[in-house]
Amino acid sequence: MSRLKQNANPVITAELREWRGRAIPLEGKQLRAVLDDLDRKYIDVEVEVEFKRGPYNGTQSLDTKRFRVVGVRDEDADDYHLYMTKLAREVFFPADLAEIYRCRWEVELLFRELKTQYELDEFDTSDEHVVRILLYAALLSLLVIRDLLDLVTEQADDKLVFPAERWAAAFRSHAHLILHKLGESLNYSALNVEYLTLNRPKMAAETV
Repeated sequence: MSRLKQNANPVITAELREWRGRAIPLEGKQLRAVLDDLDRKYIDVEVEVEFKRGPYNGTQSLDTKRFRVVGVRDEDADDYHLYMTKLAREVFFPADLAEIYRCRWEVELLFRELKTQYELDEFDTSDEHVVRILLYAALLSLLVIRDLLDLVTEQADDKLVFPAERWAAAFRSHAHLILHKLGESLNYSALNVEYLTLNRPKMAAETV
């Protein structure tokens, strides 16, 4: 499943949910043309989408496919979140699809955080063991930072919001101070965090 693109305006071929009373008929209309007239909490329809097939013998033909489109009303924005899927209506209700997409988006954000804040988008080594160590180090760092975020959120004012990725960036910028304090409490010598950061692959190789 995926979010329906803003410029997508498919034709509704069937309604998959019945509404009581004088509900606006949607079949045969373009989806975007009827959204502003609807007040229902959910939209559950079948649509026909036109797409281009791969080129064959120098020509490219058009074809159509039918998908299920589900809309979940956002009262704050006075609009619908629209999702396109092949998941069956008998198994997945509109609210279920919205929750699935929310969880999927959380996974996307997690991978983005791992790449941007923990530098897992590329490695300066091809050694499998070193890469494995760097992965574990990043995941352990992520767990610690998320636990600290939970503690801060519990103590903070309810109106304050700490986005996870922004919190990770802030924590990283102060990590050297935290490590120094931790080292002092454990009677370790001062930690050269800049050296540790710049030489992660080399130190990981030495550890192996």
